[in-house]
Amino acid sequence: MTAPLREPPALHDRALQDLSFIRRTMEGAASFTDVPGWGLVATGASALAAAAIAAAQPTAGGWLAVWMLEALLGVTLGGSSMWRKMRRRVPAGAGPVLTAPARKFLFGFWPAILAGAVLTFALTDFTALLAPAGEVPAVLPGLWLLLYGLGVLTAGAFSVRTVPAMGAAFMVLGSLALLVPGIPGDVTLAIGFGGLQVVFGAIIARRHGG
Repeated sequence: MTAPLREPPALHDRALQDLSFIRRTMEGAASFTDVPGWGLVATGASALAAAAIAAAQPTAGGWLAVWMLEALLGVTLGGSSMWRKMRRRVPAGAGPVLTAPARKFLFGFWPAILAGAVLTFALTDFTALLAPAGEVPAVLPGLWLLLYGLGVLTAGAFSVRTVPAMGAAFMVLGSLALLVPGIPGDVTLAIGFGGLQVVFGAIIARRHGG
């Protein structure tokens, strides 16, 4: 005996499945446009202030503490402004705020940043930082700029063209800081985390709605 034929799915069920598939495909192919331009400008302005404060510190420990606090402030400013921008684009109840392009962007960005944090702790002798003659590794400013640029460049593959351009600029600056001796670390950090973020943030804000 042959098994009874399954009842074909209702037409509206198939239509809903097709629409869901099309929506997921289009969402996955879309670019992430919620990079916070004004958030980058604010982060850049705080980095310029941090460079001036760090340069005035009498100890290496104080210098490093200023830049660690600036990193936390930058994450807070950038993350909160990005979240607000995503919330404005997605009305309440219209769908997930963290879309597929947003997830791709974040997964592309954070590995390089976490690698920079691990290398910072691995290269730094924290027991000697508070001594008058203590020094931070000279490679840190270039390392931070290079890995931040790598994260932005990688994440920028899923975003607008201005973002990977900013990442490439950071990588060039970080390479110069690592390969050209004698450039003060606070100068390169001010140019990168300060100047570049202000300039590119303003471009992003003007072209892509804040």
